[in-house]
Amino acid sequence: MRIHMIGVGGAGMSGIAEVLKSRGHEVTGSDLKESAYTRRLQEAGVTVFIGHDTGQVGDAEQVVISTAIPKTNPELLEARRRSIP
Repeated sequence: MRIHMIGVGGAGMSGIAEVLKSRGHEVTGSDLKESAYTRRLQEAGVTVFIGHDTGQVGDAEQVVISTAIPKTNPELLEARRRSIP
């Protein structure tokens, strides 16, 4: 499954991303800033975007959203527009 994670740079979301990747899912994610967590994810093969943009949702089949993400986030709005669960 192709999964995009909005707000992937925190301890909880990055851990979930690593587990999903290790189970064979194609994982991408975004966060406002680079961190040790985002670098670790990149080293594990997760594509991490710094900043938020509608194009980063890509061809995701599912979107996972951090509780820190506002309802006005452009990636969240794009996922909702496209009815991506």
